[in-house]
Amino acid sequence: MHTLILSISFSVVVSIFLKLARAGKIQVDQAIAVNYATAAALSVWLLRPPLDTLFEQPPAVWLILGLLGVLLPTVFLVMAAAVRRAGIVRSDTAQRLSLILPILAAFLVFHEVLSGRKAFGIALALCALACLLARPRANGARLPARAMAHQEEPQESAARGWAVLLGVWAGYGCIDILFKQMARIGAGFTGSLLLSFVLAGLLMCLWLLFRRTRWDARSLASGILLGGLNFGNIYFYIRAHQTFPDNPTLVFAAMNIGVISIGTLVGAGVFRERLSPLNMLGIGLALGAIVLLFPR
Repeated sequence: MHTLILSISFSVVVSIFLKLARAGKIQVDQAIAVNYATAAALSVWLLRPPLDTLFEQPPAVWLILGLLGVLLPTVFLVMAAAVRRAGIVRSDTAQRLSLILPILAAFLVFHEVLSGRKAFGIALALCALACLLARPRANGARLPARAMAHQEEPQESAARGWAVLLGVWAGYGCIDILFKQMARIGAGFTGSLLLSFVLAGLLMCLWLLFRRTRWDARSLASGILLGGLNFGNIYFYIRAHQTFPDNPTLVFAAMNIGVISIGTLVGAGVFRERLSPLNMLGIGLALGAIVLLFPR
């Protein structure tokens, strides 16, 4: 269980980093590129994958690596586009609702047995997700006409951004499924993890070069910290799947629900974000869902 707790903790800290990065004027795309290089270096240093046989992977593994290498940086870019077009709240909601895809895959692809206890736990998890994502609406009646006029454009942009929101939803869901597939490789996953980081980093750097990015030293340096956090998040996430090989639903649900529950508490305690009674109910439901999904 400690692997799952560590993965959730690293993921929450990554979210805090990204939140602070905006205020610190850090170019997140540059930090993301360095993040993959740092994660690759940590993979070599800490995991010590067999470099002499690194490229001797079965065709099925190369398919997983290729998809991860493309999806990891691409979903980041799609997420950035979704935030611009549809706003942070809708984009974050699409990311969290991606939980539906790996849960379906747990039964359709990984052949997990659906019991009544698990079915109730999944239903409880989805209810918790809905409660946690609920945010109080601002009172539009108190806004002057000029402010209301300025709000119309973002709302219209959000309506046109359904395609990128769908990309966020499908992209994050597919990445979760692919990491579960990587966990099934066994001891050979260390080399596969290294290759996925290298490929994602190369594609991200090519994207930045194509855009003729003006490099920022502070943003590049911050990518080292982000890489360490992201490495811990992904490594322990895969280890959690290996710890519970017959219960992928637990890992999928606990990861998503755990991250947003702790993130909600951190947002309220550190960033003074408003926490509604519905959000508190969501945290309680999330704990109940994890207890039900946890194997006896």
